[in-house]
Amino acid sequence: MPLMSRTALVIQHEPDGPVGLIGEDLVRRGYELAVVQVKEHGSSSSSVVFPDPSLFDLVVPLGSIHSVHDVGAIGSWIHRELEMLEVAVAAGVPVFGICFGAQALAQALGGSVERAPRPEIGWLDIVPTETSLPAGPWFTWHLDRFVLPPAATPLAQTEVCTQIYRFGVSAGVQFHPEVDAARVRHWVEHSPPAYFDALGVDPLPMLEAFDQHAAAAERNRNLLVDWFLEEVAA
Repeated sequence: MPLMSRTALVIQHEPDGPVGLIGEDLVRRGYELAVVQVKEHGSSSSSVVFPDPSLFDLVVPLGSIHSVHDVGAIGSWIHRELEMLEVAVAAGVPVFGICFGAQALAQALGGSVERAPRPEIGWLDIVPTETSLPAGPWFTWHLDRFVLPPAATPLAQTEVCTQIYRFGVSAGVQFHPEVDAARVRHWVEHSPPAYFDALGVDPLPMLEAFDQHAAAAERNRNLLVDWFLEEVAA
């Protein structure tokens, strides 16, 4: 009998925040992707129905421009996403959270999300405690950080926050392994004019650094996906 394909439920919050390179990696590893688009252009609210995560082999919640606790903007849907993640964890379905998705997963597990003492935007190295996890470079873009529940295990961190954690068959990463230069350039070009000035960040060097880090970032992403699928989700 032919092998049944595995399915990954991708939760895409922003219309311009796709699963990108991580999605390509999952497809190469035999997954079919089912993408739920939460928000539409020009609106932070949503009436989208989140599927039953127990019907999937993997759940991948992605990043967002919002904070998990920003109920004034995303109160129409964030509680339903958190409930969906709770169901996934309870059912033993692996969750791989990326940036906002990792923060939402942490909160669904009993942790919380708070403003980071300073933003991390650009390329960084981390100090992993798992030998199979690469130190980077990783591309990151976030203003918040998660506070892990006691049962979660931090696996890598910077001075600002935890960057990788594990909870059973699930894991979260604060950085963005899914992006390429074109995606980040789009984000930069569509950010408000005063955004980077207010944060004290120059976006040009981080865009130029994609050429320098491209080969290492691809190698590290493959190691990260292998680690998650073979050591965590398995």
